[in-house]
Amino acid sequence: KDFEGDTSGWHADAQPLAEAVRGDIRPALLVLLAAVGCVLLIACVNVANLLLARATGRQKEMATRVAIGATRRRIIRQLLTESTVLAMAGGTVGLALASAGVSALMSMLPMDLPSYIKVSVDGQVAAFTLLLAIATGLLFGIAPAWRISSPQLLETLKEGRSSVGASHYRLRDALVVGEMALAVLLLIGAGLMVRSFVRYQAARFGFDSEHVLTFSISLPAQKYSDPARIRSFLQQAEEKLQSLPGVQAVGMVSTLPLSGGGWTNTYTIPGKEIHPEPHSYFAAISPGYFAALRIRLIRGRGILQSDGPDSPLVAVLDDKAAHMYFGDENPIGQHIKVSVPGSKEPGVREIVGIVGAVKQTTGVVEDSKGEVYIPYTQVVMPGAQFAVRTAADPVGIGTAIRAQIQSIDPEQPVYDMKTLEDIRSEAMAQPRFSTVLLGIFGGLALVLAAVGIYGVLSYTVTQRTHEIGLRMALGATQGSVLRMVMQRAMKLAAIGMTAGVIAALLATRALSSLLFHISRTDPLTYIAVAVVLGAVALQASYLPARRATRVDPMIALRNE
Repeated sequence: KDFEGDTSGWHADAQPLAEAVRGDIRPALLVLLAAVGCVLLIACVNVANLLLARATGRQKEMATRVAIGATRRRIIRQLLTESTVLAMAGGTVGLALASAGVSALMSMLPMDLPSYIKVSVDGQVAAFTLLLAIATGLLFGIAPAWRISSPQLLETLKEGRSSVGASHYRLRDALVVGEMALAVLLLIGAGLMVRSFVRYQAARFGFDSEHVLTFSISLPAQKYSDPARIRSFLQQAEEKLQSLPGVQAVGMVSTLPLSGGGWTNTYTIPGKEIHPEPHSYFAAISPGYFAALRIRLIRGRGILQSDGPDSPLVAVLDDKAAHMYFGDENPIGQHIKVSVPGSKEPGVREIVGIVGAVKQTTGVVEDSKGEVYIPYTQVVMPGAQFAVRTAADPVGIGTAIRAQIQSIDPEQPVYDMKTLEDIRSEAMAQPRFSTVLLGIFGGLALVLAAVGIYGVLSYTVTQRTHEIGLRMALGATQGSVLRMVMQRAMKLAAIGMTAGVIAALLATRALSSLLFHISRTDPLTYIAVAVVLGAVALQASYLPARRATRVDPMIALRNE
């Protein structure tokens, strides 16, 4: 049946069911998936470098196999089989470590993760991991296998020693540069998330959450169908709770802050043409609500006991809504026209006060709607969330609160009792989860990058022992040899970090929705990552360079 009343100002928000079920966790999971991919690529680059080094040491063996009739296809098949077996062994160890770490991961999961998602290392995870291990073993083993199976390896038998061409060094250098770039990208993402979470944790969100106990009640429609009876129950409940020892303030609200949203509505401002129409959060509150949460009163007055159902309609705006729709103009005494629950037609409400903005939603992105507060006595509110501020720890007053509510109606349950600090902590669960995991992945990337640089330089020093010995025999000092090795390493690191910074400037767009009061191009984060990774690269290159300075020229030349 069609509705024949006034529908002006009504609107509908459509959302796919899958998106509604996933909630706000999807962007964070996608970012974490990308981070896992970066760590996997860095690890695979290291493996490829190690396989290249191992392949060079086996040149004589492969040359001998070619000389006695082995085909190139057979040699490639053998080397790919070896790299695949190594990858599967690593995947098996990784599965064992993942099984042990699932319980720790579960303790960090955000509360808004869809309930149907079960995190465990099951058969599907094991199969995917092993398939991924096989794929990476084949993909990153093909380059070393192709290079070592080259027919030119027969020249190795004539030379009597392993030969390494310039193309071999270029390939390894390119792998190190790519590894450094991926490490920079991941560390910048982790650094931005860490700085964002620190600011998010320090934010007050417009209210004081200490020493506040919250709970909810929902009045059954069969028993409380009369709006006057609903208001009477809520008023008695507030008065009885206020009389408890140690209670400093009691407030009621239709939806507490950080509880995942609330009632939103459009409204008009008589005398102003605003397109689109103002659209804000609305909250029905009791007079004690601002005191219970210590929300700052900026101008005018708050909601009073005299603002009853038969009194003139009033509203209080937060400073965000006031600035958005009134600019520098004083909104006190002006009016808004809005429909509220329990009224058949839009009512004109006088703006009597301005309070500080409160963060309403759980996400890190700033609320852009602003908020409008109206007296609970001027709407039909068959339930409420209470906030009880106490002088000491509020947890111990829970039993007394239940007794007071049931003294009004013995059949009325109290549910969802928790401190406001708990609600605040739950709101931080998702950014905490993303930050911790990205920090772990960033740390792994840093370690793997250091191992990669160290491995490449150690191998290079070993291959250039004859050259270094010859240089020192001709008069090169230890300092010049140290500079030669380290300059090459730092050049590769600088190229990789530059490429990583450019990639980060493009890729961190995906992080924008997860950052709180920090830009994705935050210069301090970029500089800190460059300094830390540069210091790690310097240390990783120093040890092989130091070993190069200890080469005995006579022993090196005699061995050749």
